[in-house]
Amino acid sequence: MIKHTFRAAGRVFSPRLRCFSGISGGEIIEDVSEQTGCAHLTKQASLYVHWPYCLRRCSYCNFNKYIPRDNNNQVMTECLQRETETLLLLSQVSCITSVFFGGGTPSLAHPSTISAILETVSKRAKLSDKAEVTLEVNPTPVGMSKLEDYWHAGVNRFSIGVQSLQDEDLKILGRDHSSHQALQTIKEARRLCPGSVSVDVMFGRPKQSLESWEKELSELLKVCDDHVSLYQLTLERGTQLFKQVQCGEVTVPTEEVTAEMYQCARRILHQHGFQQYEVSNFARHNAVSHHNMSYWKGRQYIGVGPGAHGRFVPLGGGGVIREARTQTLEPDVWIREVQQRGHGTRRRIQLNHLKLLEEVLVMGMRMMEGITHKHWQLFSPRLGLHEIFGTSIDVLELLQSGQLILDDRGLRCSWDGLALLDSMLPSLLLELETKILQKSQGELMDKPRSPPTHDDSNVIRVANLRERGLN
Repeated sequence: MIKHTFRAAGRVFSPRLRCFSGISGGEIIEDVSEQTGCAHLTKQASLYVHWPYCLRRCSYCNFNKYIPRDNNNQVMTECLQRETETLLLLSQVSCITSVFFGGGTPSLAHPSTISAILETVSKRAKLSDKAEVTLEVNPTPVGMSKLEDYWHAGVNRFSIGVQSLQDEDLKILGRDHSSHQALQTIKEARRLCPGSVSVDVMFGRPKQSLESWEKELSELLKVCDDHVSLYQLTLERGTQLFKQVQCGEVTVPTEEVTAEMYQCARRILHQHGFQQYEVSNFARHNAVSHHNMSYWKGRQYIGVGPGAHGRFVPLGGGGVIREARTQTLEPDVWIREVQQRGHGTRRRIQLNHLKLLEEVLVMGMRMMEGITHKHWQLFSPRLGLHEIFGTSIDVLELLQSGQLILDDRGLRCSWDGLALLDSMLPSLLLELETKILQKSQGELMDKPRSPPTHDDSNVIRVANLRERGLN
């Protein structure tokens, strides 16, 4: 799962949606007349599976996670299988390109849960033997002891939440592992999946200095594999750490220091052969996260499990408008909904052309390669990057400053500009909105009516009849 996006991206990629109960199939709240997307984009998707449980809550975390009251692994497994099956039936997806098990702490799940879900996917869609299957791992002794079983279950990539190699910092963050355990977990994961192990490490932590950060990175690079994800600590309102900082119990580095930490990490990783391919992600030997690349390239993804998000074009109703789907947050309520109607989709929002392009822009600009003209044309065949951004005064200033590049390749940030992307996005989003609205005003009278909405339950029944040869 994408752990951090810029605040400027929040409104277009992961909106904080209010939840409604008692809605069969979720509620479509936005009627959109413009049809967007290419037919071939609807056949493939990645799959995100959310395991919501943790043994404890970290002091900085506000993710959708819960402390389990009892052992309901079997019920959760069955519901994850059923929702996976249902959402595949509701989509036009015939090929799953990657699977990511996130959380929460998915390494608390039994390995049989992983194999059961992958088996369900294989029955409903094509899942290549070479498809990337990632599992987030908490580097505790329990998590490490199950790595080989996860590998046998079908996992071929591990993402390890190291966060810090300083034991004192791990305690402040509320983590339940030690630096030694993290190093041992990395070693075991690399034995099982050489070249396919990622480590997450956090900077901007309490009491952290630039010097200690450089030393920590040097230690990490001695043992890590070919992928590193860097995340700046964000103080989220309502968390224990937020309260501690507000009360003055704990201090965190200034924005200027954390900016230096980021630039320092970029430089050190580059010196060790890592290429930055996204704001927070670095890889060598081309060991990029293919699953996360699908997000950044604006491709479809199906979100399964409590609180999961998805983006895909549903079957029926014309089948060309992408929807943003959000699953019910609370695990117990989600389980009941899945048992009753096959899925726990709480809300559905049809994405109009502008909203879709906003997501493509925000996510695409996170990549070092940015957005190519060919890629943009898949989503906006009538209005190119030069037409949208080439005449804007604000964008022209960014181009002249060297922070932004618009050329024959496409639109992207420079090396220096990538660190300032969050400050550039508002101007880019405003220019996109202005040009799209100008374009649409002249075509408003010619637009066809929005295709009628459809009932998910009917789609499921028809799909099942076809599968049994009864329709």
